Amino acid sequence: MRKRPASMTPQWELVSLPRWEMTAYWMLSFSSHLYSFYQLHRFSKEHEVSLDREVQLERGFLIWGFKKDPTDFEWSFWNEWAWQSLLWSLIGHALLSRLADNFLPQFRLAVLTVYGFLSAGWLLGVQGLTLLMLHLSISLVVAQLRSPILSWFCSLLLLSTLNVTALQDLQRGWYTSEDQYYLLLFSTAVCILRCISFSLELCWHPLQAGGANHCSHLEEKGLKTLIFQFYKLAAYCFYHPLFYNGPIVTYRDFSEQIEKPVCKVSAAYVLSGVLRVCVWWCLAEFMIHFMYMHSIQSNETYLEMLPAWALGGLALALVQFFYIKYLVLFGAVSLLVRLDGLEPPKLPRCVSTMYSFTGMWRHFDVGLYKWLIRYIYVPLGGSHHGVFRKLFSTALAFGFVCFWHGCHDYLQYWAVLNWVGVLVENVLALVLSSRPLRHIIVRCLSPRMQRRGLALISALSTAFLILSNLFFLGGIHVGRIFWKRVFVEGWSSVAVPMVAFLYCFAQVGIEWDMR
Repeated sequence: MRKRPASMTPQWELVSLPRWEMTAYWMLSFSSHLYSFYQLHRFSKEHEVSLDREVQLERGFLIWGFKKDPTDFEWSFWNEWAWQSLLWSLIGHALLSRLADNFLPQFRLAVLTVYGFLSAGWLLGVQGLTLLMLHLSISLVVAQLRSPILSWFCSLLLLSTLNVTALQDLQRGWYTSEDQYYLLLFSTAVCILRCISFSLELCWHPLQAGGANHCSHLEEKGLKTLIFQFYKLAAYCFYHPLFYNGPIVTYRDFSEQIEKPVCKVSAAYVLSGVLRVCVWWCLAEFMIHFMYMHSIQSNETYLEMLPAWALGGLALALVQFFYIKYLVLFGAVSLLVRLDGLEPPKLPRCVSTMYSFTGMWRHFDVGLYKWLIRYIYVPLGGSHHGVFRKLFSTALAFGFVCFWHGCHDYLQYWAVLNWVGVLVENVLALVLSSRPLRHIIVRCLSPRMQRRGLALISALSTAFLILSNLFFLGGIHVGRIFWKRVFVEGWSSVAVPMVAFLYCFAQVGIEWDMR
């Protein structure tokens, strides 16, 4: 079996390894996960009393006698909103979509737009809804100039207002709780991405962005055209399943698919999708009952005290929980999106099978990756206009993601590490694929040894990929302590065994890509 994986692979084909060897890699990968999680669990239980004093662990409900670590803000935030209102409003969307498809198929998009608009007003209030409408209006007016540069400038200016302290205080005053403000903040940030998508599509393809079936309206160049475009933008931005947290779908994909008839699905398909989301939710809850990784990572003293295996377990637990969390968040809404006849971005791929920075970006948040490629990377030249343009395009893509997330100091570290990681991987792949070196490798190494060599290189890349993710998930202090304890103080006792296990992870990931 010969196939070329998609991620960080020199330009030659790879072969399968003997079954016994792959079985060993699978077993070592799985057992190292379990053992490191067990060591982190032991540390969590040993320090449960002091952790409870510091962060107030909640009474657990999933595992009898266990407490629960509630300090992952995003998980607690979306759980609370789901049980409070979002779960019921999403169910209402699904029912209304079916009714509209059966009785008012030609007005289904209008019905869903009104429902999304009213749902947003119900949760965000009149002031929050007015703010969103202001964003949409400004973006649409600027897009009428058909200048991508001006649209980008306007969008970045609107995005920067999310970090202005005076405006933050003003918006907080609209609500009685901090969670309501953050719901508005998240909704506005995602809405800005949609406004950018719509504005650029309108600049590039005015007929498609204004509605391919309404060319006569577009040709009038008047008020009717503007109203129709605003309706299309509102339908896109207020589409309820994707409104608050994504995943990101470009306007081009949304407009092409939303007008299609609702797909007919069986009850078994819906129940199996709901069951999968429930299993993922239970797994995430099990992790924060079994391991207090978020409480531990917030305290430098505990990070310094962690045994080596527990430190590895902490790193794995943080990235795995992040992965499972987004399986739940994206999986639930993706099911509803499919019921509406749209094809949502693929769900995140398991991070333990990621063995490169490039692969992480391609396969984790697929919707955001496609958005960045279409609106930043390709317009700036991408890989078709020389090395410098490629580096510049990649840097701006990472810079925008950092800015969109808030541009905090730990995000800057994360963005730079990711850019350097992608750069090194691409340079290394180019060097290894060059004719002289390629000839030496083929002559001296068998295809299986070539794959083993690639896995070893990928293990080193994965180590720094985990480090960058720790900056993102835990902050600068987590990344700094992990770097010190693994690569400085423990370069022989910790780093070498870690790379050995990451080599097994990489082999599993390569095998996964070859299927």
